Amino acid sequence: MSASFHDYQGSVTGGEVRDPRKDKVMNTEDRIDSGLDSLKEDEYMAIIEEIDRFKISNQPDMSGYEPEPWKKQVNEDGDTFLHLAIIHEEKYLAGEAIRNSYQDVSYLNQINNLHQTALHLAVITEQQEISQLLLQTGCDPELRDFHGDTPLHIACKQGSLRGVGVIVQYGAKHLPTLLKTVNYDGHTCLHLAAIHGFLAIVERLIQLGADINAQEPCNGRTALHMAVDLQNAELMSLLLKRGADVNRVTYQGYSPCQLTWGRSNLLIQKQLVEVTQKNLQYLPESEEEDGSDSECEYLDEEIYDDCKIGGWRLN
Repeated sequence: MSASFHDYQGSVTGGEVRDPRKDKVMNTEDRIDSGLDSLKEDEYMAIIEEIDRFKISNQPDMSGYEPEPWKKQVNEDGDTFLHLAIIHEEKYLAGEAIRNSYQDVSYLNQINNLHQTALHLAVITEQQEISQLLLQTGCDPELRDFHGDTPLHIACKQGSLRGVGVIVQYGAKHLPTLLKTVNYDGHTCLHLAAIHGFLAIVERLIQLGADINAQEPCNGRTALHMAVDLQNAELMSLLLKRGADVNRVTYQGYSPCQLTWGRSNLLIQKQLVEVTQKNLQYLPESEEEDGSDSECEYLDEEIYDDCKIGGWRLN
């Protein structure tokens, strides 16, 4: 597989993958210590040597498979060698570890203490070529971290159109499930893109089949309700153009139009009033004031007229 990789200093090498070990030896702390209790230098070098010795065929025999010792190395944060290589953006080492773990889904999908897989970390660090390689070798994009986020959730939250594109292209068979999956806050990928105002991602997700009227399980807001809450006129216009249901109500019975009252952007209100059915344009009438006043008078006269202090009734 021919691909362009960035070296550890950020420069790009073309078809050839640059081996950083052939360069001038760097300070070990600068290269592998991120404050996550990374592997010690002797362990690190031993793993590199073992990767070099390990050879795989195009169709590996996984029967009776015993993981190589370097795959068993885990630090106190639960990070494997692959996790650490991605965290430190050591693309050459990450690529070698992935290629030498072809179809070893147990290792590729191993999670750290934050329930992050290697794919989560590759998306977080914007290393799309590593994300692609992981997906091509069997990494599962449906696994969720401690927030309940899949890698696609993270890409949408970060506004990474390229990150979304890699997952969509190389994890296509998982896409229907990914678009429906909610994180532990009840948000779909579309919700997150809408909340953060990433219009290009919102439009792309809708094109891919995301439910534009999906409701949060906690209060029933749709992306259109969120656009009103955020007072984002551009997002609202995009959602209306793409067919969002203006008459969909929250679990408390409020339409997007009803949520515009009391807010500053009158343009949003005007647009929604024009397309919302009449009974959902205005807020419900409040309880009759006279009734509430009489109830208060009743409470004052009837409930609190028997108070006593020292056996004497209060006037």
